[in-house]
Amino acid sequence: MYAIIELGGQQWKVSPGMRIAVNRLPYEAGSEITLDKALLIEKDGQVQVGAPYVPASIQIKIEEHVRAPKVIVFKKKRRKGYKRKKGHRQAMTLVTIQSI
Repeated sequence: MYAIIELGGQQWKVSPGMRIAVNRLPYEAGSEITLDKALLIEKDGQVQVGAPYVPASIQIKIEEHVRAPKVIVFKKKRRKGYKRKKGHRQAMTLVTIQSI
């Protein structure tokens, strides 16, 4: 059994018990949330495709808020003395899919 859901501005293929890291969500750590829409659901070989959504009940638990590893952005133009170095850490939320 799996479902394709829209969470944090991205689409995810999830199954029960799966743990994913999505862009930061505006919920408290430890809270449980019910998503009522899915883009696709597969159960026992039967596939339901939404247009655009399938009514469903997907239970997720917000585990914790973390930050992704640092990504270094370095720009340089040779022989011009131009160098720029920036770092970025994306804010993420760890989510566990409890049931579909």
